[in-house]
Amino acid sequence: MQTGKINVQTENIFPIIKKFLYSDHEIFLRELVSNAVDACQKLKTLSALGESSADTSNLLVEVIVDKDAKTITISDNGIGMTDEDVVKYIAQIAFSGAEEFVNKYKDKAEANNAIIGHFGLGFYSAFMVAESVEIKSLSHKKDSKAIRWECDGSPEYTLEEIEKDTIGTDIILHIAEDSMDYLEKNKIDGLLKKYCKFLPINIKSGTTESTEKEGDVETKVVKDNIINNPSPAWTKKPTELSNQDYKSFYRELYPMNFEDPLFHIHLNVDYPFNLTGVLFFPKLKKSIEVNRDKIQLYSNQVFVTDAVENIVPDFLTLLQGVIDSPDIPLNVSRSYLQSDSNVKKISNHITKKVADKLEEIFKNDRKEFELKWNDINLFVKYGMLSEEKFYEKTVKFFLFKNTKEEYFTLDEYAEKIKVNQTDKDNKVVYLYTNNVVEQHSFISTADERGYDVLLMDGPFDSHFVNHLESKLENISFVRVDADTIDKLIKKDEVIPSKLNEEEQNKLKPIFESVLPKQKFTVVFESLNESDNPMIITQPEFMRRMKDMSALGGGGGMSFMGNMPEIFNLAVNSNHPLISKILNEGDASKQNKLAKQTTDLALLSQNMLKGEELTNFIKRSLELI
Repeated sequence: MQTGKINVQTENIFPIIKKFLYSDHEIFLRELVSNAVDACQKLKTLSALGESSADTSNLLVEVIVDKDAKTITISDNGIGMTDEDVVKYIAQIAFSGAEEFVNKYKDKAEANNAIIGHFGLGFYSAFMVAESVEIKSLSHKKDSKAIRWECDGSPEYTLEEIEKDTIGTDIILHIAEDSMDYLEKNKIDGLLKKYCKFLPINIKSGTTESTEKEGDVETKVVKDNIINNPSPAWTKKPTELSNQDYKSFYRELYPMNFEDPLFHIHLNVDYPFNLTGVLFFPKLKKSIEVNRDKIQLYSNQVFVTDAVENIVPDFLTLLQGVIDSPDIPLNVSRSYLQSDSNVKKISNHITKKVADKLEEIFKNDRKEFELKWNDINLFVKYGMLSEEKFYEKTVKFFLFKNTKEEYFTLDEYAEKIKVNQTDKDNKVVYLYTNNVVEQHSFISTADERGYDVLLMDGPFDSHFVNHLESKLENISFVRVDADTIDKLIKKDEVIPSKLNEEEQNKLKPIFESVLPKQKFTVVFESLNESDNPMIITQPEFMRRMKDMSALGGGGGMSFMGNMPEIFNLAVNSNHPLISKILNEGDASKQNKLAKQTTDLALLSQNMLKGEELTNFIKRSLELI
């Protein structure tokens, strides 16, 4: 028997590994299974190069949980190790066997099997959950002797020859008292599905038993329980996959999401960095919510994280799918991104690919693009707000949708409205609504004047209209209820008022007395007789700043969220009912008419509630 000492600089290396090296103890399984997959991949590479005669037809990694023995075994039939290999790769912490192997064979075309490990510390993650670890291994090299290595978590280890019939390596973890929950097979299977679901070598976890019936004869069939898909969609060429294949893969990623994605993007880059993946556009809801089914980051098919905010821009986190890149720099635990120029390049490339895909759909099938627009416009607007390059590409095919369910590009819409909706200051006025039902009367008035109204009811739209105003020349956006329609468009023609200034000043305190206090400003407007006698509006600037503040942002106007809302009561000085109120000699009747008319205006904006609404109903019945 041989004894030795692990080559480290400190006696305290194991406590450091256990407490600080990895952010989560469950990572041990990912690291050990990844190492086992590496061993199989290495054997496949050597076989392809003619440097090994070992059988590679049924490479397998098996995870065995023995609750009685308190052990977890990770077994592979890969390259195996000699005693020299164990001393070199196991007894010297941070000497990476994968790194050396890649460097040795990097110039040989046949050596194209992905090798996962890069750090050489993965094996020692075992000591986060194990009080001692055994290695039993037989190298693929001819005339090799099988060996057994054991360490109890101190720098001391033992190494001896043993009998072993098959090549490969068994890592046996003797689980520590504080980690006994890892002896539950369901927990181990859950971790395998989380971290190892798409590793490139079959991973077995127990067996499954089923009954097959042929005639009257029933036969029990026992099969290996393979928990992973070694050839996921992103590792294949797009030409090898159908739309149904992509949908099936989406179901595999997100089994609890029952809606099909709108479309997908297949990423495949090999210069100046390596990147593969498939991104899906899900149907997005109107409300902004945490994306439950996030983009998953892999490195050579090993799951790393679903916190990809530093790899892709924020707006792309609304997508779903997989990104796989060995060039994304991770720290030693693979838990955190490290600063690197490649990360920004990858982010820029993904942004470009997404924009290109959208443009391709728009150009090839505009009708299909319009059908999908309701589901993707939230994502597109978010991207245009947050990424200048994305804005530059998407502005060509961004669509406005109006209240008549018609779609227009920015250029098409400007052409449609510029004649009728250009004001006296030569600005094109874009009227919009964020609620077709609540603002129906205003939309109807705009329709009667021949104006067009856009539907902009998304959570980003207060920010978005500001953004467009800063980008496009001589335009302004105003919500259709921000003022009376004629003032919004600011036409030169003026309708004469039937009430002079003295009469207006006489009526103003009457209307102010029947309105909610400190909320309304009474203004007189010279409108058509057919327009409503009173219209409640809210100034565009105040309302927009308040909306933006509620969402976040608003150019330092966050205090607006705490300010009371202020509305205008626009009194139509040409409406017969206003003249009737003015000329009513009985003060009580005059007050009642004023109250009834203002309450109607409040009711039209859903602003009459509680006791005020009850009194309005009673008063209406009396008048009838």
